[in-house]
Amino acid sequence: MKNIKLGLITGVAALAVLGSCKKMDLYPYGSIERSQSFKTVKDAGFWDTGIHAFIKGRTYGLYTFSQDVQADQLNATLDYGNRNGAPHRMDDSFNSDDYTLRDVWQGYYNGINNANVAIEGYKALTAANAAETDSLNKYLGGAHLARAHYYHNLVLRFSKAYNASSAGTDLGVPIVLSQDLNGKPSRSSVQAVYDQVLTDLTEAKSKLVKVVGKAGASRFTLDAAVALEARVKLDKKDYPGAYAAAISLVDGGKYPLYSTAATVKSYWHTDTRGEDIIQLHGTVANAFNVNNVYLGYNAGATTFTPDFLPTASVINLFGATDFRKAAYFEAKHVTISGVVYNNTLQVVNKYPGNPALFTGAVTNYQHYAKLYRIGEQYLIAAEAAYFNGGDEINARKYLNALRVARGLTATLATGTALLTEIKDERQRELAFEGFRLFDLKRWNEGVVRGTPQNVTPLTVAPAASFIGLSKAANFDKIVWGIPANDMIINPNVKPNNPGW
Repeated sequence: MKNIKLGLITGVAALAVLGSCKKMDLYPYGSIERSQSFKTVKDAGFWDTGIHAFIKGRTYGLYTFSQDVQADQLNATLDYGNRNGAPHRMDDSFNSDDYTLRDVWQGYYNGINNANVAIEGYKALTAANAAETDSLNKYLGGAHLARAHYYHNLVLRFSKAYNASSAGTDLGVPIVLSQDLNGKPSRSSVQAVYDQVLTDLTEAKSKLVKVVGKAGASRFTLDAAVALEARVKLDKKDYPGAYAAAISLVDGGKYPLYSTAATVKSYWHTDTRGEDIIQLHGTVANAFNVNNVYLGYNAGATTFTPDFLPTASVINLFGATDFRKAAYFEAKHVTISGVVYNNTLQVVNKYPGNPALFTGAVTNYQHYAKLYRIGEQYLIAAEAAYFNGGDEINARKYLNALRVARGLTATLATGTALLTEIKDERQRELAFEGFRLFDLKRWNEGVVRGTPQNVTPLTVAPAASFIGLSKAANFDKIVWGIPANDMIINPNVKPNNPGW
């Protein structure tokens, strides 16, 4: 499969590339043959740096906003220019040739390829002392965690939601655990993919046991593996497992929730790290992907022209006392299709750009990437408790802890009203972080686009593709299709998902 073959660790060690040399035992300039890149534990450290850099490059941008653009919280403006238009419309133009499918599929499989090479290389090294043993374990655990992260993201997008009664036969994605340039793997079942993810996480936890988690860690830790485990088990509907993993982080006390308007805003706008289980770092020169579809700042005209505006429905979920409202939304001077909206339209302002990462006088939308954070774990604990035999006491406990920290009052809701509160709080806390479409899939709910703030600046026709979009839970396009190029190169990956 072409997209699985082509991975490399950017800036660390290219996979073997044979060039024209006078002697067959020479390697081309600018490349390191694979067997030469795992000679020492120091080499392994370079690969570990590459693993982290690669996962950073597969966070935010297309990997985050695509599924939110597809879901129910955003409306396309008149000036959106068909950027991300196919997933937003979910019509016949959203087909298996779409760049969203192609780039995300390839990006994650390239990351898997790197993890596979790293795991094999680390295992071939012999530590000279206890310190080197600890380093190798840390690197190996990180590679397993990265592979689990990639496979989980793939199965969320390209497969049906986990259903215990059919997961053994529902089509997942190909599982590739070693580099095979000629391999043409078939699709594994959804059950097999989740099993592989959890196997990798078990290995990651065992190898990272000495890597103690701390707020704002920039490299993989034991807590990061547990955070992903909680997320995966919630999606797998293993509610006891998800609950146990989540509360081990929440009750541990290492990651206290921000509880003022100023600290919540600084967390998002300047990337303070107190709530982050892992925040991926970089430099001004080593750019992050950006979520730039929400602002579209024109410095020359000092105005904003966003591709997408948040719906009134999602904005109105945030009460006046909610600290997140001012951090996530802001009325701006907006110009759309030549019409000026002077502070009458709310834009998504969750990713305005961290000034510490600017390369000029105005925003470049750069942010350090929040890979796993504690707010999500409170929500996992609440949802898992609710579905774990109807444990409403603990569901309210963790839900209310998050609500109160964010400036809301505690809820006394019970039964289905409590579940609605849990779902609404998940919308609020995780808005525009790439979770919404997957949450709707897990709950077996369709996509019904929310009420617009103002229809005048929006693309409205045909209504069924824009402001009036309404898709049932079983609508084909909610599960992404395998990219067309991969279907051609590797016939074994067939059949594609229904509707593609």
